[in-house]
Amino acid sequence: MFSGFVPNSLLKSIIYLISLILVGYIIYELKIIIGYIIIASILTLLARPVVKLLTYRLKFGSTLASIVAISFILIVISGVISLLIPLVLEQGKNLSLLNVNAFQDKINTLYLEFNDYLNKFNIDLNQSLIDIEGLTKNSVEAIPVLLNSVGSILGSITLGILSVIFITFFLLKDGEYFEKLFVQLFPTKMKKRIEKSLNEIKVLLSRYFLGLLFQISILFTIYTIILLIFGVKDAVVIAFLCALLNLIPYIGPLIGIILMSFLTMTSYLGQDFSSVIIPKTIYVIIGYVFAQLIDNFLSQPYIFSNSIKSHPLEIFLVILSGGILFGIGGMILAIPLYTVIKVFLKVFFSNNALVKKLTKNI
Repeated sequence: MFSGFVPNSLLKSIIYLISLILVGYIIYELKIIIGYIIIASILTLLARPVVKLLTYRLKFGSTLASIVAISFILIVISGVISLLIPLVLEQGKNLSLLNVNAFQDKINTLYLEFNDYLNKFNIDLNQSLIDIEGLTKNSVEAIPVLLNSVGSILGSITLGILSVIFITFFLLKDGEYFEKLFVQLFPTKMKKRIEKSLNEIKVLLSRYFLGLLFQISILFTIYTIILLIFGVKDAVVIAFLCALLNLIPYIGPLIGIILMSFLTMTSYLGQDFSSVIIPKTIYVIIGYVFAQLIDNFLSQPYIFSNSIKSHPLEIFLVILSGGILFGIGGMILAIPLYTVIKVFLKVFFSNNALVKKLTKNI
């Protein structure tokens, strides 16, 4: 009896291990589709209040309400693209092969002016280890390769957008149906708790993503005002890009300040470096820091306290872990995933002392 038990348990362990490896392999191969589903799920959570308003208050059918919500999403995406195109054209007009020299001159001019300014403080960039001419030359030589890949990138982006919109529509229209299918995967005694978990997750994540929209809107408004005050070209688009970068925890604001500083400096090229470009850039940086202080001490605490309801140190460690394990994507998705885990822990392990502490505010 015992001899028969060992092989059976070993066989089950092998089957479980093979199944786990197979599932991991399938997930890896289908990572693009999974990414589409994740993005569509986020859009669904954002559009969920609109669909509920249309269906319960205005008595729209689920199909019509979903179409209206999707149309709104498409309008927003089209508006964002229409905003970005002028900036891309203006910043990229020197990237064509016919304007390589103009592009290189522009970078060299900025470098020389910056070097002249630093010479006043006895700092000489020409003695540094950076070979700006070689760097610029190598960068310019890489432009044809970059331009040749633009078509395939645009095709992939178009396919991705269409796929996400298609998935989002059916998640909005038949979300309850898919939830019921998911619940059916579990034993009968667990179904009620799974349904409860899903409902809590939808509420918390909807609040979280709507809070992020609120956060981006505040930053966008402040950035726009600052850039308009100092007469920076394409202020609205630059403000939007920098506000959007704030979705990447910790790293995004650093990229944003570099991007805003660079675009501010290039918008004043041709004017005096020490009396115009540097002061204007410093003022913009001060405004950027001011906006970040408002975000860190007002917007973010409001979002986290009213959505995921977690301690700041807890959030920091979760984001840091997500970044170490999965890079920037892990940092962005760390908080939503952690919220899902906390809800399931609360529902299934409510008697555990540690779980009670972690989920007491949910």
